[in-house]
Amino acid sequence: MTALVTATGLKRSYEIKQGWFRAPAQLQAVGGVSFALDAGKTLAVVGESGCGKSTLARLVTLIEKPSAGTLVLDRLDAVNPPASAAQTLRRTVQIVFQNPYGSLNPRKRVGAILEEPLIINTTLSKRERRVQALDMMTRVGLRPEQYGRYPHMFSGGQRQRIAIARALMLRPKLLVADEPVSALDMSVQAQVLNLLVDLQRELGLAYLFISHDLGVVRHIADDVMIMYLGIAMEHGPKERIFAQALHPYTRALLDATPGLGRKRQRMVPKGELPSPLDPPNGCVFSTRCPHVTDLCRAQRPPLRPLDGRLVACHYAERFLDTQAA
Repeated sequence: MTALVTATGLKRSYEIKQGWFRAPAQLQAVGGVSFALDAGKTLAVVGESGCGKSTLARLVTLIEKPSAGTLVLDRLDAVNPPASAAQTLRRTVQIVFQNPYGSLNPRKRVGAILEEPLIINTTLSKRERRVQALDMMTRVGLRPEQYGRYPHMFSGGQRQRIAIARALMLRPKLLVADEPVSALDMSVQAQVLNLLVDLQRELGLAYLFISHDLGVVRHIADDVMIMYLGIAMEHGPKERIFAQALHPYTRALLDATPGLGRKRQRMVPKGELPSPLDPPNGCVFSTRCPHVTDLCRAQRPPLRPLDGRLVACHYAERFLDTQAA
């Protein structure tokens, strides 16, 4: 079966001006990420702020074009698509942003917000658009009488439901969720996550779920990709990674998440996240890893298969033996 999304070596760099008499610097936000995602499945991309996960979301949703690499969405070339495929690609992938307060136009009523994608991308009549908007409101747990209200009249959780409904109006096959619950109260987060799970089951959606919270990821993901400075550190099935993380950075993230850390001594990274304008030589995690060696500082480890997942660490076998003991 062909994957719905296939990304190979995706890179995105930006030219940063440094003044009149200095050459521009290159900031590499995404440094060669590869993954495949099937219909009905969820890939969670996890990492600290600045790791490149939101940039990856913008590449997959076609908001930005990668500097290098290939991206195939539903068997269509999404990097250099033919003109005839542009509208199809727009309908294939949609995005839900982090902030439900800033992602909705405050001057438009909910009905107009939901119908706008249909106006732009379809030839449906006004009555047909209204019927579809009301149907989608019901799917996400909103009431028909809320159709004519403005966004400021809703709570944060309700606004995020509106944003999800808007993203689904064109019946996409892939939904990119960029930190969709991080701005919500804890009690509301669970409701929105359960809604996403129900919609995935009902509509067969694939999710690229961007998050920094492994507790949230554990609830919704099938596969997990851990990113650091634009590079994948560990990538594989959720069960494997949560049961036995093999990269020191993954272990540190788990230890920092309440309820997920190991009972033995916790792993705490040293120092601060390096600047993406000046990434470390060798392994990008080498400046913070408590297990660093000269090999780590000199040679970047490839992302290689081990114990049912991919891991970019020269000494991953050592951690497998340690945790298995």
